[in-house]
Amino acid sequence: MPSLKERIVDALVSRGLLTSQQLEDALAAQRAGGGSLQKILVERGFIKESDLLSAVSEGLSIPPISLSRMKLDPALKHLIPADTAREHRLIPVACIGKTLTVAMADPLNIFALDMMATMTGLTINPLLTSSKDIEEALDLYYGAGVEETLQEIAKEQASIEFLATKSDDASIDRLFSMVQELPVVRLTDALLHKAVRLRASDLLIEPMEKQLRIRYRVDGVFQEGASPPKQMQQAVVSRIKIMADMNIAEHRLPQDGHFTFQIEGRAVDVRVSVLPTYFGEKACLRVLDKSQISLSLDSLGFHPDLLKRLKACAERPHGMILTTGPTGSGKTTTLYSILKQIDQPYKNLVTVEDPVEFELDGVNQVSTKSEIGLTFAKALRAILRQDPDVIMVGEIRDAETADMAVKSALTGHLVLSTLHTNSAVGSVIRLSNMGVEPFLINSCLIAAIGQRLVRRLCSRCKQVYHPPKGLADKLGLLDAKGQPLPLAKPVGCLTCFQSGYRGREVIAEVFVLTPASRALVLQRAPDREIEDVARQDGMRTLREDALQKVIGHVTSLDEVFRTTVGELVEA
Repeated sequence: MPSLKERIVDALVSRGLLTSQQLEDALAAQRAGGGSLQKILVERGFIKESDLLSAVSEGLSIPPISLSRMKLDPALKHLIPADTAREHRLIPVACIGKTLTVAMADPLNIFALDMMATMTGLTINPLLTSSKDIEEALDLYYGAGVEETLQEIAKEQASIEFLATKSDDASIDRLFSMVQELPVVRLTDALLHKAVRLRASDLLIEPMEKQLRIRYRVDGVFQEGASPPKQMQQAVVSRIKIMADMNIAEHRLPQDGHFTFQIEGRAVDVRVSVLPTYFGEKACLRVLDKSQISLSLDSLGFHPDLLKRLKACAERPHGMILTTGPTGSGKTTTLYSILKQIDQPYKNLVTVEDPVEFELDGVNQVSTKSEIGLTFAKALRAILRQDPDVIMVGEIRDAETADMAVKSALTGHLVLSTLHTNSAVGSVIRLSNMGVEPFLINSCLIAAIGQRLVRRLCSRCKQVYHPPKGLADKLGLLDAKGQPLPLAKPVGCLTCFQSGYRGREVIAEVFVLTPASRALVLQRAPDREIEDVARQDGMRTLREDALQKVIGHVTSLDEVFRTTVGELVEA
């Protein structure tokens, strides 16, 4: 009788999913380094994990299940503890009568099956699912480790009582000893790991009067997490301050720092800002998981027409390109992607940032240090003596920086920068308010990009519907017959942590200056007039770009209203 491995391989080969040569290569790798043959096949890209799952299901005669499409019953948590589920990579799915159905990444784990049968007194019915589904389900179902950690800490009364000791006047040695306690270390690690698993960009640890609030910013929206005991407040913040190489004895002044930690074999960078508040120190952790970032213009979500215009502008040898929008709208990511697009060995690319947010290979990056007088303007003067081809200025904040950036663009350099304005056309007014003469703006400005980030609907659970005809008519969402176009709305599943959204992409307007718009700039015309002419020249506004993504089922109407309410009202 053929072995399980032979049955799985036969199923893959018979389906045409695996060639004989790929099988030989995988077997050679297994003989050389050991490990699971199935894992090697997936890691080398010979087969997809979904195809492997089907083959394993056929070989084991065990039906597969997709956890991401299921709503799990919280009442089953008491049957299988979190530590057992994580150790053996399984999730209880349903309990009918005396039979407990369990989804497992390894349904041949006899030890786990026997243990669950003994623990629950039920007959175990195993189903097969992917490792990815198990990991996502464990995070959502059991709380990504934070809730269990808090439950364990609550049982350790001695440690809690020790941490409850007021340490405002404690010695540095006493405080340092507190943050080395196992409960504090475990909780801090659990908070960081949950932030990464949720794909959160920020983790806030906020002291309230009677509680310590934890919040995660996921896809631009905050969601609240489990609250640790109030008495752990100073110990947790002090632990983070030590990791970020801050002064744990200083509680009166704001502090900044950063650190790197490892999770699942990859490095994650964390920028830390600590702010003293009325009820204690608040810590804001900006989490940068580089594995989740793609610095490619093609992957940011720009409409093909906008992308074509943007790439054409980026190929210009000199001038200025600006990205505009509020904080957190992806302006710097767009500039980084432009730099990667035009980076060539024969070009000298230099950036000046506050701080350097992402390390770019082949690019010279300078971080400003205002405390020693290294400002954007001073760094720009030094950069110009380095004969650069392309200069990226993190942000034009003042008249001096604006003057230096414009002069750089006029003297044969391509300058990229950001401005805090609400629209692309607003960048012209902003530069003018900073003292840049209109004729200089006309001479140097190539294009301005106004952008926002909208959450993408989860592809696994989004639901199609037809909006009310009145709303559809108002927004121009009618088909040729005058009926509302089918749109999509969020539902929620395991894949998106029940939010209905997963990931974000850009909505944008690209304002390329033309002779008609330059004439209005020279006349100091209002931004509304300039925008009307820009639209006649082919500019797609934020509102129009957003609604195109709604029609394409990329995002929802609610998300567009949330992120572009100003533009929609004005239109």
